[in-house]
Amino acid sequence: MFRFFEGLVDPYGPYEQTDTPPRRLWPFLKEYVRPFRGVFAVTGVMSIIMAAMDVALIWYMGRLVDVLASDDPSSVWATYGGEIIAVAAAILLLKPVLAGVGVALLHNTILPNFGTMIRFRAHAHVLRQPVGWFESDFAGRIANRIMQTPPAAGDAVFQTFDAMAFASVTVVGSGLMLAEADPRLALPLVIWFGLYVLLVRWTIRHAGPAAKASSDARSAVTGRVVDAYTNIHSVKLFAHHDREIAYATEAIETARRKFQFEMRIVTKMDILLTLLNGFLIVAVTGWAMVLWYQGQASVGTVAAATALVLRLNNMTYWIMWATSSLVQALGVVAEGMETITHPIGLTDARDARPLALREGRIEIRDLRHHYGRDTGGLQGVTLTIAPGERIGLVGRSGAGKSTLVKLMLRLADPEGGQILIDGQDITRVTQESLRRQIGMVQQDSSLLHRSIRDNILYGRPDATEVEMVEAARRAEAHDFIHTLEDQEGRTGYDAQVGERGVKLSGGQRQRIGIARVILKDAPILILDEATSALDSEAEAAIQKTLYGVMAGKTVIAIAHRLSTIAAMDRIVVLDEGRVAETGTHDELLRKGGLYARFWARQSGGFIGSDAEDAGEAAE
Repeated sequence: MFRFFEGLVDPYGPYEQTDTPPRRLWPFLKEYVRPFRGVFAVTGVMSIIMAAMDVALIWYMGRLVDVLASDDPSSVWATYGGEIIAVAAAILLLKPVLAGVGVALLHNTILPNFGTMIRFRAHAHVLRQPVGWFESDFAGRIANRIMQTPPAAGDAVFQTFDAMAFASVTVVGSGLMLAEADPRLALPLVIWFGLYVLLVRWTIRHAGPAAKASSDARSAVTGRVVDAYTNIHSVKLFAHHDREIAYATEAIETARRKFQFEMRIVTKMDILLTLLNGFLIVAVTGWAMVLWYQGQASVGTVAAATALVLRLNNMTYWIMWATSSLVQALGVVAEGMETITHPIGLTDARDARPLALREGRIEIRDLRHHYGRDTGGLQGVTLTIAPGERIGLVGRSGAGKSTLVKLMLRLADPEGGQILIDGQDITRVTQESLRRQIGMVQQDSSLLHRSIRDNILYGRPDATEVEMVEAARRAEAHDFIHTLEDQEGRTGYDAQVGERGVKLSGGQRQRIGIARVILKDAPILILDEATSALDSEAEAAIQKTLYGVMAGKTVIAIAHRLSTIAAMDRIVVLDEGRVAETGTHDELLRKGGLYARFWARQSGGFIGSDAEDAGEAAE
């Protein structure tokens, strides 16, 4: 039975992705409700039926009181025995079946799948955001919104069906029942209901923004706390324990004040609701007793009316809390939408096709990118890299090297100019196909908090175990991998590396990163300070390996340690966003220009600082 209800909706089913999701609450929720429309409709009907049956039972209790008082027991049983048995059978058999269907739809179909679907789609949407988008926010806050929005949305749905629909039918049914007994009994209920609606509106108007502000403050706390944990080495090395406590406390205190304001609204609501319910009990029960005293109402009517208002009294607290929970949940959803519905900043063209790589020729034409500023970045770079050519890219910090690589990987779009691979503008091909053809070793290889095996296979998930181990051997990583053991006792390639690979040394992380790129075996290779984290002995071994990996590939290698790129086919010197020089190592030395000064000023094989280079030029 459970599997039937759990399988009514597939949370991972196909859906139409959009780069610009709705930014308003109800259109946003509407997109997620679509697969559940049939289930929601049936669940709503079940809630209405159950509420109607509860009101009918209260009415029948009043009728039963009158029946029992009308005659002697034997006559009552002879006349009404069949009716009483039928009602009992309905309570024992029909009501549990209907309740079971409604509860199963709510608890087994909607709640597990609705939140799962939102989390799955939200994560898929956020992963499509460009790198710069993630760099502009706390990873902890992004993750917190992804995690807290789905249960909040599920809670909103739960409160809607479990409380709102049930309460609406109960109030309407109560009014009809009182009016049927005596129209004057419905008047206090109508007055109470009008005041109750005004209280609910006031609560929603004030509690909604307060709940959103409180949720936003909690996300800020998560962001600051996770930021400290992620950068725990810096916290310890700079002895900033107290500073981090103060930084987090500031956000925690803000969250406390926001929550206090939210709770003040709840307290006011609770006090006013108690006054309203006192009026309802006294007015309806008192009026029913007056009618009984005047001989215009039976004892059963008084009993039913009293039972009804007592039930409404208890239910209204539940409904008001449910309303508060609903508003709070919607506030959390609205706060999470700031992340989940953010438009994708870097998209594929409508007619984008997979990159058809034939040779690996790269053409850079008048490339310009200034990050929206007037200076910095690239000022108009034009460069052609032949298939299989190995290019060394050098320049001072800020010369534009990283910007060029970022644009080649299409982590950002250029503000002007083009990059073509085998004649195809990379802005007109799919991002995934472009990056599949490019292997990159970064200066700081960040690893996933998974096993060594998973991290290396990230380069090519369908690779065999033999291919994976061979890539590790070529990266000079196989021997040290066998010495690894994590806290759970997993060893070797099964050992977990910790978040971002923190359990490994910088050189070990770098070698695993190199193994990953070796396994990927992409035709275009970008090396960004690929051996900077290695000692001299390891660097010499890896450098030899990398030159073997470069065979037959188009290569761009960024280096401050010039000795690592001296043997490249050509060296390109960037300065202030432009190509200042180009040629082989020997040609550039003979030219006596910027590269020659870099080489002369090296200490340990690194380019000197801007101040040193400026002083050299002045001499």
